[in-house]
Amino acid sequence: MSTSHYIYCYLSILLCALAAANSDESNSISGNSKWYCESTDLCLEEDGQDEKPQGVRKEPRKYFESQNDCRLSCGKYGAIWPMPTGECSLSHERVHFDPWKVRFNVVAPNEATTQFLRETNRLFVSNLLKECHRNCTLTTSKEVLVKATVTDATLKLDWSTDESYRMVVRTTDTASFVDIRAATPYGARHAFETLSNLVTGSRSNNGLLMVSAARVDDRPFYPHRGLLLDTSRNFLPLRYIRSTLDAMATSKLNVLHWHVVDTHSFPLEITRVPEMQRYGAYSQAQTYSRADAVNLVKYARLRGIRILLEIDGPSHAGNGWQWGPAAGLGNMSVCLNQAPWRNYCVQPPCGQLNPINDHMYAVLKEILEDVAELGAPEETIHMGGDEVYIPCWNRTEEITTQMKARGYDLSEASFLRLWSQFHQRNLEAWDDINQRMYPSLSEPKPVILWSSRLTDPEHIEQMLPKERFVIQTWVNAQDSINRQLLQRGYRLLLSTKDAWYLDHGFWGSTRYYNWRKVYGNILPVDTKTGAMRQVLGGEVCMWSEYVDQNSLEARIWPRAGAAAERLWSNPKSSADLAQRRFYRYRERLLARGVHPDAVVPHWCVLHEGQCL
Repeated sequence: MSTSHYIYCYLSILLCALAAANSDESNSISGNSKWYCESTDLCLEEDGQDEKPQGVRKEPRKYFESQNDCRLSCGKYGAIWPMPTGECSLSHERVHFDPWKVRFNVVAPNEATTQFLRETNRLFVSNLLKECHRNCTLTTSKEVLVKATVTDATLKLDWSTDESYRMVVRTTDTASFVDIRAATPYGARHAFETLSNLVTGSRSNNGLLMVSAARVDDRPFYPHRGLLLDTSRNFLPLRYIRSTLDAMATSKLNVLHWHVVDTHSFPLEITRVPEMQRYGAYSQAQTYSRADAVNLVKYARLRGIRILLEIDGPSHAGNGWQWGPAAGLGNMSVCLNQAPWRNYCVQPPCGQLNPINDHMYAVLKEILEDVAELGAPEETIHMGGDEVYIPCWNRTEEITTQMKARGYDLSEASFLRLWSQFHQRNLEAWDDINQRMYPSLSEPKPVILWSSRLTDPEHIEQMLPKERFVIQTWVNAQDSINRQLLQRGYRLLLSTKDAWYLDHGFWGSTRYYNWRKVYGNILPVDTKTGAMRQVLGGEVCMWSEYVDQNSLEARIWPRAGAAAERLWSNPKSSADLAQRRFYRYRERLLARGVHPDAVVPHWCVLHEGQCL
């Protein structure tokens, strides 16, 4: 064999070794580091300089093979995100196992819930495999036997769903046993998510490491833990919406508020009114078919997530509605694409539904019927309702003429009355649809509206009954609107404008809110508890004027995860105590194929406690 061939072989082996080393990104500066959990809940790297004489240390220090290994059980909550709200105890001992040797036993009341849990098991194993740094397979491995018991036979997911769970992990000489108990499949799904937080890849060997013993009792503080995604201003391909749902599941968020249409475009197929998409989509390639929407709802539900569709109106409704005159239905939208836009709306392009056109209401009812078919029987709808620009209606002769014929003057009070009648009429249509489609429903479903001039405390009780309308407020944290609406008995969803608007900081005079600001957004406290709680929860909002699929994930994540812990746990502690778990949460998103933004230099992740 020639010398050149020896050199070629040597270089090939060297390059392969370097590639393997680079692909296994170490979370330690030195290759053979040992980590320990310090008394202040910091995972620190042993530097060899603080060793005490054998007789000084009270007990031997427990060492871990990596920072992530240490983080599994360092501190009360280890690496669990969001933090549990009940009992949480984690062992410092580890089980080294092969994820292919995890076995599942599902105990559920019927085939539907059994199948749901089997799909949950599949997703859980898929997430485990993403934690492996090397080959996942171990020649010798203890079995991990997981038993999940669910007692509720329904798959209903709404504000009354019990999402609590209890999980116990114990290890014997022969196997590790995980016992999960939950009322509903969704609680069990959250338990599997938490179990994945008790696992990390082994850096010294193949396979995975898991805490050998744990006990977690957990339930969410708020039933509505949402993320708004706007796909009208900039179209988002389905795979990016699915990726968003995957990250939401990782975070235990349970509502995707799909702001699917707006004045800019109407990309959603409405089978009863195909003209909406035909006239409203940016292009045929930038559309969501009925099958797309159905499959997305199923995809979300398997991850414990509702999809709440918003069909905005009477404002934010333009493109897609312009075919009325040609079809003999008159002007269903007015001020459509008018210029200069500042005279007709708050944001271009302009367009508001025509509240005196009966044909518009008939078409809107067809749209609502399509939406009702997409969701589960218990699902409701978001009807928008914000930023109505009264000068638009006031400059439309057919509206002002009809108002005068009905005995209205053209005061603000008259336009507010017209505005409220728009919502009441659509509510009646929604009730009629659901009574026909789901006759077994015991009571009418409430619908959601954005806060607006119509929902101001001085007007709302005369305009919108509290029993039927849930108000989603988008005001600053110090605004008194939330407190005043609570005092009047209205149920609220909170999207705090100066903390949870993720588009801020990229346009105009708005400010960027880092994850600490998002985390620290404390929701107002109401006086009721349980199913009657008035503050149902909240949503972080990703409006898409300045974001598309190229920047979507980094704009949302990991900041939305900070809101996820606020909504799940309502923590009394600050972001400072959560930061190390938050960094590990971000790494978990990366492992699962999401592309979150960086929040600190990696040096600060490695050197806990030194970057405060």
